[in-house]
Amino acid sequence: MAKAAIIRSTAADSALAAKLAREVSGDVFFDPFNRGRYATDASFYQIVPFGVVVPRTIDEALRALAICRDDGRIVTPRGGGTSQCGQTVNDGIVIDLSKHLNKLISLDVENRTCIVEPGIVLDDLNRQLKKHGLWFPVDVSTASRATIGGMAGNNSCGGRSLRYGTMRDNTIAMDAALADGNLLHFGEVNSGDDAPALFRDMLALGEREATEIAERFPQVQRRVGGYNLDALTPRNTANNMAHLLVGSEGTLAFTTQVELKLWPLIGSKALGVCHFGSFYEAMDATQHLVKLKPIAVELVDRTMIALGRDIAMFQPIIKSAVRGDPDALLIVEFAEADQAVNAAKLKELGALMGDLGFGWNNPTRKWGGVVDVTEPALQSGIAEFRAAGLNVMMSMKQDGKPVSFIEDCAVPLPHLADYTERLSAIFRKHDTTGTMYAHASEGCLHVRPVLNLKLDKDVKAMRAIAEEAFVMVREYKGSHSGEHGDGLVRSEFHAEMFGERIISDFAEVKHRFDPQNVLNPGKIVDPPKMDDRSLFRYTPDYRVGELKTALDWSAWPGAGGGFQGAIEMCNNNGTCRKLEGGVMCPSYRATRNEKDVTRGRANTLRLAISGQLGPDALTSDAMADTMKLCVSCKACRHECPTGVDMAKMKIEVLSARVTKHGLTLRDRLVGYLPRYAALAARAAPLANLRNKSPLLRNLLERYAGISAKRSLPEWRSDVFHRDEEAFGPADGLEVVLFVDTFNRAYERENLDDALHVLTAGGYRVHLPKPADRSSRALCCGRTFLSAGLIDQARAELDRLVATFAPFAARGVPIVGLEPSCLLTLRDELLSLRSDDTARSVSAHAMLFEEFLVREAEAGRLQLPLKPIAPKAIVHGHCHQKSFGAFKPVEQALRLIPDLKVETIESSCCGMAGAFGYGADTYDVSIQMAEASLLPAVRKADADTLIVADGTSCRHQIVDGASRHALHVARVLAMSLDGAATNVHSSMLN
Repeated sequence: MAKAAIIRSTAADSALAAKLAREVSGDVFFDPFNRGRYATDASFYQIVPFGVVVPRTIDEALRALAICRDDGRIVTPRGGGTSQCGQTVNDGIVIDLSKHLNKLISLDVENRTCIVEPGIVLDDLNRQLKKHGLWFPVDVSTASRATIGGMAGNNSCGGRSLRYGTMRDNTIAMDAALADGNLLHFGEVNSGDDAPALFRDMLALGEREATEIAERFPQVQRRVGGYNLDALTPRNTANNMAHLLVGSEGTLAFTTQVELKLWPLIGSKALGVCHFGSFYEAMDATQHLVKLKPIAVELVDRTMIALGRDIAMFQPIIKSAVRGDPDALLIVEFAEADQAVNAAKLKELGALMGDLGFGWNNPTRKWGGVVDVTEPALQSGIAEFRAAGLNVMMSMKQDGKPVSFIEDCAVPLPHLADYTERLSAIFRKHDTTGTMYAHASEGCLHVRPVLNLKLDKDVKAMRAIAEEAFVMVREYKGSHSGEHGDGLVRSEFHAEMFGERIISDFAEVKHRFDPQNVLNPGKIVDPPKMDDRSLFRYTPDYRVGELKTALDWSAWPGAGGGFQGAIEMCNNNGTCRKLEGGVMCPSYRATRNEKDVTRGRANTLRLAISGQLGPDALTSDAMADTMKLCVSCKACRHECPTGVDMAKMKIEVLSARVTKHGLTLRDRLVGYLPRYAALAARAAPLANLRNKSPLLRNLLERYAGISAKRSLPEWRSDVFHRDEEAFGPADGLEVVLFVDTFNRAYERENLDDALHVLTAGGYRVHLPKPADRSSRALCCGRTFLSAGLIDQARAELDRLVATFAPFAARGVPIVGLEPSCLLTLRDELLSLRSDDTARSVSAHAMLFEEFLVREAEAGRLQLPLKPIAPKAIVHGHCHQKSFGAFKPVEQALRLIPDLKVETIESSCCGMAGAFGYGADTYDVSIQMAEASLLPAVRKADADTLIVADGTSCRHQIVDGASRHALHVARVLAMSLDGAATNVHSSMLN
């Protein structure tokens, strides 16, 4: 069976790598795994680079450029790698600026300007500007990972360009090196003799071609195709040479810093969510709604609404903002300084919608009306949903995916409705449909036909659709690209868009700047065909052989389904590279390495299973290293807009590796912990000697890889055990308490207190004996899964299901304390068993707080709680956040009188079960904790409760901050007893 080419290394690679390594203190990668990780961006292209350089300074980046030029290698600068069009892939040397070259160099608050390095991420920049009341308003949907250098190279626009303009409008100057190493300042310039010769030549070209440029360049704001030759034409003010670099996609010069225009922060906002019964009606209405002077008008179509309803993090947002089943929404945003003005604008919007025939009570319309949104939290949620739009569309679990190639055509507003209707007809002609949403206020339509680019017929359909759509765009005097640029996908169509004379001018500019064609060739000038399949991620010979998997992957159907289909859900959108907010991806936040981000792991897996990394890549040491820092937090399962579940994939990889290579001593100690826990408890003083002995600590680090710096949980001789099988009133509402291994063996107080709280609430609490009448306690199999021991985990879950099934059959909730254990029943159990009994047990599994909040909301929970402390700060377990189960923790704590509850905005604590104990992962574990968790704990007053449900989370807190954290069950029990005097002894070290 044919397979995609294997990514190999050669002696030439080694020679150049050695030369670069001598001059660059940052990373230099020439191995197949790392080169493969940089072979793709968010487009459908894949080109394996010759090597990758991650410089620490601008000087190192320029030295790398010089070395590559002298070696005859082309260079492609790269930021977040989120290009939709293939701008950031090439077969030369990729220079990654995002890890180190990300500083705010200077800030002039009074004049509202700043200078930044090209690798700074937009959201990171705006976080630093916020304290000064400023922001950079080119608010692209990829703001959490898009770099300013990449945005400048692409001439990005953002959703609010109606008011603030594009990247070009907000770029004051740029410093950049030409391919020959000559450093220049690109800013305002006149044609005098003191200007550099290059600038004089460019201004002469602009003067010569002024008439042609005026005639051929589309007169729409959102035009980001080709070089900005209109920046060179004669004008009353000085020409800004930086505007020629903006949108040049790294083909003209290597940017070293960018000077930006800043704006005052938006204060108050109001959104109107306008409902329409047809897509055409929404598009046609846009030209009227913009007359109210909103800051933005954004479209969301039926497909995106439906997909959003299937994504956990967006479900509550859609429920709050959408009424019924509209075909399309227009989200109209007002942002005047006075909120009263915004409120008046909303009223005008409602009236205008009524005048247009789209009021709530119009009997002639299927849908209509406006939902007013003034609550900041819901506004933020809608913004997040809208920003994730491109990737929400990609969450379809099928072989065909919405494909970006006519993604962002822009047409004048009066033509937008007709354009979209005719475009839909083109899709039907080619036997497909399309997903659409838009910056409607700008006439920029984000549209993706659903195609399977593994099929030759769909590739041909793609080209035909592109050609027919672009004919329409030119007919309406619009632009092929209104936001995402040219890259590999659109550059070949410039001749039709601009004419042969302008194409010749583009080539002249490129040659004048870069005569040796060193900088990112193949974009804008001399491009390949957009449908050259040798450049695709899925080439004609792309094959994945039969994969025998240990888990159930049937949720991903189709010819590319199963494990392969799950991996291929990653479209490289890069959401996992965000640095703050949510949880994903904690290891990337610590290291900033592409290897350690969900996207990098998914790409590596795809290349491995398709044979591109050589035989046995899936079980190789390089793959183990790729997965090593994945803490299985499951944040990607919740936060990735395409649903990539790397924690589950890691289990599959670990299983394959164990099958081939066997277990390490550390894996045995971790995986089999539930099996030897009873023995360790009987010999607790002896088992705990390791913590007291430096010699034993060092021996365990040497032979088992368990860090000597880390204390281990102390075994208890008085493990949790009750002979009775039921507690509480006989007529109380029944509940099963799931006694997990960790709380039973290490912190029995949590189980004692949970039992106390439940019985005090009048519940009949069951502690069932194992159905097999074994003396071995029940276990969820979590530790076995973490070691790749799938069969052993399944055996443990089988015992647990058999024990709990009779209770689930009669509707009894199964309540657990440890999030990682209880939520195994909601997740991995269904990947190991798909029978009705397992599904029933899974459906009845609830965390302790979820159960209490449900009962409180139903009016059944009666607990005589008393004040115990003024304040509690809470760290959420990653799995609680992934399953939307963290809010009940806050709600349960707020049942306590006079207790102020605050959440620590933290990602993973860094402990992650056994991860934090590893000698090779200890440092990264601490880095994760120091990002936000430990500093917040250290700042807490002595009388503030520290709350964390996770066993490993509590251990990290006591190790890193010398404070004891409490499970919610303990806090509620203290409140029941009025045990204020016990709080301090429980929480202080």
